Amino acid sequence: MTTDPAPAATPEPPYWAVVFTSLRADTDPAYDEAAARMLALAGEQPGFLGAESARGADGLGITVSYWDSPEAIAAWKAHPDHARVQVLGRTRWYRDYRVRVCKVERVGRDGD
Repeated sequence: MTTDPAPAATPEPPYWAVVFTSLRADTDPAYDEAAARMLALAGEQPGFLGAESARGADGLGITVSYWDSPEAIAAWKAHPDHARVQVLGRTRWYRDYRVRVCKVERVGRDGD
């Protein structure tokens, strides 16, 4: 998996996207380490297709991860290491967050 700033290379639809939008509570150095570890771990999971992530100076971040099925998403949500980090997110790292699960049915570029 690459960390280059580029759109994730995904297959032809349909597939699934998890859109995680968060507002950071503070600047905890442990957060960056955990986020990198979770991205690497997600990349090892069956059904993972790729991810894109950005965070603004105001603390608002959006990470979109792509999966081949709702079952793969559920397995990732339940992964023990991911579940532990989710608790830290809720209790320590985020002032607010939303998780949205979407089915991707079409992919295009400008003009498509």
